[in-house]
Amino acid sequence: MSQALIVDAVRTPRGKREGSLKFVHPIDLAAVPLEALVERNKFSPLLVEDVLYGCVSQRDAQDNVIAREAVLAAGWPVEIPGATLNRFCGSGLSACNLMAHTIMAGMSEVLIGGGVEHMTRVPMAINFEMAGSKLTERFDLVPQGVSAELIAEKYGFTRRQLDEYAERSQARAAQAWEEKRFSKSIVPVTAKDAEGKSFRFEKDEHLRPGTTADKLATLKTVFKEDGVIHA
Repeated sequence: MSQALIVDAVRTPRGKREGSLKFVHPIDLAAVPLEALVERNKFSPLLVEDVLYGCVSQRDAQDNVIAREAVLAAGWPVEIPGATLNRFCGSGLSACNLMAHTIMAGMSEVLIGGGVEHMTRVPMAINFEMAGSKLTERFDLVPQGVSAELIAEKYGFTRRQLDEYAERSQARAAQAWEEKRFSKSIVPVTAKDAEGKSFRFEKDEHLRPGTTADKLATLKTVFKEDGVIHA
């Protein structure tokens, strides 16, 4: 069995809804890491045998095969293919895993796995068109937030436990930025504001370093009156 090696790993900064990336097209956003990989590693894109991206919301601006569109937007040759998969929240990680497995199986040598999700540019939709199928004969289908409440109830997670976990997560993320742990992997994005002026976007903007469990405890729950999930 062949060994799969990670040559490089890059990503754009994470935005927030209606934030700095609002006017950046998802295709262009997905192309940024591809451009960076070539610039950083000085290789011909023709060496790449396939590009696989994970993407959940494959509609509107992210419709079609966004991995293939990103390849072309990055200026790579038309001979390089691209494919997109959907495993919901694990889509990008699954794409990287499948590319590694393909190399380990000896089917390819140079592959790229990644993902893109621009939730400001696509609608957040819940599709229950599977109603009446054999699926709904076996399972009760509920929205993701309700599902989270059911999981918390099943495994005994309390509101306080989850809020404390969120506090630790935010604190660790802020510390990682302060210690420049992301400096090797972050690729800045040239974005535009509402007036069309360009600016350099280079740091995750979804962080809330002042988050505490006590502050979170003041928020109302969303899916269940005495539940654990809040905004």
